[in-house]
Amino acid sequence: MTDIYDCHEKLQRDAEFLCSHQKMDTELVDQLVLQLNRIYPQILSDKEAHRFRNLSVPTEVRLEELLTHLYLKGEEACHEFYRGLHIHAEDVYTNLPTRVTERDTADPNWIFDVTSSPERYVLNDRGPMFFLSCFSFLVGVAMLYYYGEVDTLKCTGPFLQCSAVAISQGAKDILISYTEV
Repeated sequence: MTDIYDCHEKLQRDAEFLCSHQKMDTELVDQLVLQLNRIYPQILSDKEAHRFRNLSVPTEVRLEELLTHLYLKGEEACHEFYRGLHIHAEDVYTNLPTRVTERDTADPNWIFDVTSSPERYVLNDRGPMFFLSCFSFLVGVAMLYYYGEVDTLKCTGPFLQCSAVAISQGAKDILISYTEV
């Protein structure tokens, strides 16, 4: 899916939401500042990080200054801020106005409907017990073949050759070569 806005424009549109969101608390702002400072010191230097982590300034003011600073730094800084926000506060990230707009404009007419693709679900009608019984049977045959005595190996060879009829050519070659050995 392509972005409607680049990160630079997104930050400008999301700034008001971010500054007013209750989950953008002191701890989250500090985590974002530390991530930007430690991983991307070219985006946020130590001096700038110290300024944005100053607890004597209210969190809303620090966040607003941080967003303005990142906006002035450019596209890469905004992108890394969104990446950090996605890592540390996914619920805030998914509720951003630009993210909601992207979801709405991606394909507003698309509705998930099971009846639209029934062939996908045809194989699931037998249930998990059928799968477990088939899997257990194959595990038993494999154990019999690999760990069985010499007499039992003679009786599994024809069975494995007959079972190769229903599988692909590459698997047939491997299975038949095992039975010949």
